[in-house]
Amino acid sequence: MLDRRDTLKALATAPVFYSLSSFQTWGADFENRTNKRPRVAAIYTSFTYRSHAHVILENFLQPFLFCGEVTDPGVDVVSFYRDQTPAGDMTDEIAQKYNIPIFKTIREALRVGGSELAVDAVLSIGEHGSYPRNEFGQVMYPRKRFFDEIVAVMKEENRFLPVFNDKHLSYRYDWAQEMAETAEQHGIPFLAGSSVPLAQRKPNIEIKNGARIQEAVSIHGGPVESYDFHALEVLQSMVENRRGGETGVKRITFYEGEQVYVAAKAGIFDWGLVESAMHAETGRKETRLESIGDEEPITPHAIVLEYIDGFKATVLRAGRSSTRWNFACRLKGRKAPLATSFYVGPWENRNLFKALSHAIQIHFRTGKPPYPVERTLFVSGILDAAMKARKAAGHPLHTNQLHFQYQASDFSAVRENGKSWDIITEDIPQPESFDNGTPNTGKPVTAE
Repeated sequence: MLDRRDTLKALATAPVFYSLSSFQTWGADFENRTNKRPRVAAIYTSFTYRSHAHVILENFLQPFLFCGEVTDPGVDVVSFYRDQTPAGDMTDEIAQKYNIPIFKTIREALRVGGSELAVDAVLSIGEHGSYPRNEFGQVMYPRKRFFDEIVAVMKEENRFLPVFNDKHLSYRYDWAQEMAETAEQHGIPFLAGSSVPLAQRKPNIEIKNGARIQEAVSIHGGPVESYDFHALEVLQSMVENRRGGETGVKRITFYEGEQVYVAAKAGIFDWGLVESAMHAETGRKETRLESIGDEEPITPHAIVLEYIDGFKATVLRAGRSSTRWNFACRLKGRKAPLATSFYVGPWENRNLFKALSHAIQIHFRTGKPPYPVERTLFVSGILDAAMKARKAAGHPLHTNQLHFQYQASDFSAVRENGKSWDIITEDIPQPESFDNGTPNTGKPVTAE
């Protein structure tokens, strides 16, 4: 028997799809069916206007735009489970419109009211709703509980299906590890993470596999923790294929307020990269982070990551903008930084979820995650440690638990290239309903 350390070491170096035999079993069952569209159970915390359940499901129940093509989801949502019913809940309306039954338990949703597992994939959206925060300011979303209840049904029938977990795996890294270990043990095709790495890059920079990246920054304009997660996923998606591959993080330091500028002046992180990343968005040289343009001022913060291989990266908050996602890095032998801004499309961040939905649907149809869940496991650990480091801002926190390796993959095929925003433009009003804005242009294609 492997102990926890050995199991995690094996997990970190494992291929993206862990169990070939499990995939073959799942695939054989799927291929024997007349209807090849995977049946999906949607498990979510809360379904209100612009919640993650809304902006994901509107691209599962309707054709949507991806890279300028009207795209059929290629899957069928056949059951709902809602954990909470807040004011403005859309579940009943959408369930009636699309003839989808609502169940009181996750078990019933996966069995679609019957006595056996009756779906081919599970969409788990543990974001939004009313949940408490812990002492570190982390929202205690029930993602681990959702996952455990989903897997319990699979275990009963010894049939393991693709699962998508929205955002980070858990606010607790030990729970995130347990989720990844369970997926590895049972051969569950597992995908998780942020929508932002799939956004259009302006300019469209590419970092080649094996690039010698010396330092990087990732910048957002949103709240602590919830937006730090997205910025960390952007960071990892850009640097995980550097020369030598991912090695893990040995120290994390959280800086807040004026500490950020003191750290930059001391050379703890490269302010020139901050200027380059912000210039990619605004076209200006920004000197302060409290407010960009006419935004309301905020207290900036920085999370400095020191990696085992000597690489350094920093996540920063700059100003108050929910659509600010900027990146810059220095490559060895290149004088000028490489920088880009991740453009989310019109309607704030709502259209980000078109590309994410497309990636999830590929995962559900093929049983092969288009990018590694290990990225999100790693980021879950970094985020948890960063929130703990915030309790002693300015003091480094050693992170032996984040000595972590995984293999990156090319996920360019699931990134939005910007052609969709030639069709849905900035001057088109955002629909105030369950409507993803896809024009009626004829029969949609099913993206591969």
